[in-house]
Amino acid sequence: MEKTKNDSGQRQMQITRTFNAPVELVWEVWTSPEHIANWWGPNGFTNTIHKMDFQNGGEWLLTMHAPDGTNFPNRSIFKEIIPFKKIVFEHFNPHFITTVVFKQADKQTFMQWTMLFDTEEMREVVIKAHQADVGLTQNVEKLEKYLSQKIQQNEKFAI
Repeated sequence: MEKTKNDSGQRQMQITRTFNAPVELVWEVWTSPEHIANWWGPNGFTNTIHKMDFQNGGEWLLTMHAPDGTNFPNRSIFKEIIPFKKIVFEHFNPHFITTVVFKQADKQTFMQWTMLFDTEEMREVVIKAHQADVGLTQNVEKLEKYLSQKIQQNEKFAI
């Protein structure tokens, strides 16, 4: 696809992955604070979920704890939730919109995770300052590993 100056592609980061897990499990680990705290963020990070009001208009407050002890408070508002299909949230400071789409195919789940920044420049700043592109990849790898562990622990999700 050819990109133009008006194309949002220059303002976004996107990753896709197909998980060997049913959409019900993928949805559960995305929407439950007790699960998301275990896989969210780049390698070495841990999380404290202060609030996760998972509904349209609900607030999500978490602190990501870097390996060096630096804390990164995060605030988001859920904008659109379509069970087992889509989650959209608005993140503040830096400002971006995250859209995560889920599609079930047999016992697998395809996920498309897109972060749309206000400007191409803001996207570049976040990548340079926080290595957000690498972090996003690591985040999805952690999610994949966590899903695999959950399937091994729970026969009802076995493939």
